[in-house]
Order: sequence, then C-alpha cells, then structure tokens
Amino acid sequence: MSKSTRRGFLVSGLRSAGLVALTGIGCDSDRPNAGFLGLAERVNERFQRALFDPRRLAPELAKEEESVLDDFPPYKIGEEFPVAPAGWALAVRGLVARPLTLSLADLQRLPRTRTRVRHHCVEGWSAVASWDGVRLAEVARLAGVDPRARYVEFRSFEPGYYSSWDLPSALHPQTILAYGMDGAPLAREYGAPLRLYSAVKLGYKMVKYLDQVTFLPHRAGGYWEDQGYEWFAGV
Repeated sequence: MSKSTRRGFLVSGLRSAGLVALTGIGCDSDRPNAGFLGLAERVNERFQRALFDPRRLAPELAKEEESVLDDFPPYKIGEEFPVAPAGWALAVRGLVARPLTLSLADLQRLPRTRTRVRHHCVEGWSAVASWDGVRLAEVARLAGVDPRARYVEFRSFEPGYYSSWDLPSALHPQTILAYGMDGAPLAREYGAPLRLYSAVKLGYKMVKYLDQVTFLPHRAGGYWEDQGYEWFAGV
C-alpha cells in the first residue's frame, strides 16, 4: 500500500471509529474550531503545550542504533522526488530585522550540529538516523526575529508542500535545518538539499525540499494539517 493511501486510510478509519480525540492525530480541517473534533484538537494541543519544555532534550543515541535505510522510508507528495531548482537558496522572511538569502554553502559555514534521535511517524513506525545541519535558532538569531513572531511557516519547492510550527518548538535546540544524513550529503529522496528535522515533532511536520522560512504573528496551516492531521503534533 502506498504512503499516501496508508495515510488516508489511517485518518479516515480513525475518524469513523470516533477515536481522533484520543489519538490526537487530527481534526476536521473544514471546521477546525467547531464541534467535537475541534474541541478535541484544542484540548490535545493545550495538553501537549503544557508538556513541552524548551530545555528538555530527547535522548541522543549511539551510532550503533542507527537504522538501515529500509527502516526509514522516504516519502513524497508528488509523482517523483523533486530536484532543487537552479540557483536554489533558502529565503528567511517575515517578522525579522534582516531578511536572509542563504545558499547551501552559506548554511554549511554556520555552526554545525549533529543530532541522532528516534524519529516517530504518525503511521506507527520509528527509526534512527543522524542528521547534520544548523540549528534553526542560529538562523533566527542572524535574521533578528521580531518579538511579535509567534509561529514559523516552512515551505518547500515541492508544490503545495508546507507546514507551520509554534515558535518555541522551532527554536528548540534539537530543531535543525539538515543538509546531511548518516554522515553523507542529504539524498534527494530524503529532502535534498535542505530539510527540516526535529526531535520534538512527528515526522509529517518535517518539511523536505525546504526553500522558505517565514516568521509570523499568526498561525498558518500545512499540507497534511489542511487534510485533517493534528497541527501541534508534539512528541
């Protein structure tokens, strides 16, 4: 069964069973603030926000615990894995004092960090890889984020693919803009040249083929979130 088919089956099955509020997987995106499902997501989100601690780190794992790639399936929303456009660069915009345009070389010159944590997918599987990149908090520092910013939107050059996060999760020390995986440059099927990666969110929040980061005063949506997946999606 394809990834997209499994995702659709999972969400529709949970909705029909009336278990969405218990699992926290999604709400009805056509009326996110109304009815039982809207209430359930608001309760879920408040609970997850209460549990979130920006100082708490997920356990960093040993190299021996890395999964083989077959246990870390890639996914795409289109027919093919996208290829970065010529002259690709990351745009950092929105409520910032200094808008940035960063090439891959620019990003690689910034302080490098590696994280090796357990990845959790909403479909129920987990896997471990090591990710090399730069903390989003470092990019935010360079851009000079305005105090009015409360959310961050991440957009991909894969058409229609995006997500938005709460600012504290985006600035967590284990949230990075990753350009390497398992000691090698990031492969096309895993989001090259740049993807979002974090220990604090479920996998569907980690936008691949990243080319825009926008700091916002208001909450936006997302490719999966607009289809009914939970917005906060904390781990």
